[in-house]
Amino acid sequence: MSGTGTKDNPWVLKTPPGTSEYTLYKDESHNPPVLVCTVGTTTLLYDLRCIEHLHQMLKDAGDWVELGSADEQKEAKAGTVEAWGRSADNPVGGWYGLKKGLRGRFGMYIPPLLEELGLAELEHKAKGNRMRAR
Repeated sequence: MSGTGTKDNPWVLKTPPGTSEYTLYKDESHNPPVLVCTVGTTTLLYDLRCIEHLHQMLKDAGDWVELGSADEQKEAKAGTVEAWGRSADNPVGGWYGLKKGLRGRFGMYIPPLLEELGLAELEHKAKGNRMRAR
């Protein structure tokens, strides 16, 4: 794994299809603590608890779950990681994305981190990728 997840040494990851590189690091000074995701010049924020919560959801699912990444303004496909990441039924009761207007794409940027941390397996096809807990 490249990086240690700090601001000075962020994780350097690739989207599931492998087409784009981005960085993530933990910032525990926020309330709640966040993952800071930088994609080009865009910065997104995700609730840090999403790591353990998504891992638990995948363990509970017991099988592959489609990623279904979508922008905040688009409807997420039911039953996907993206839909769960914005559902009122998840442990935070809604969006894990914290930056209004940029709260989506949970299913694009968080799954590769779980793979890097050894918590999940992730497919790397051009489209329709899935993940499952390790």
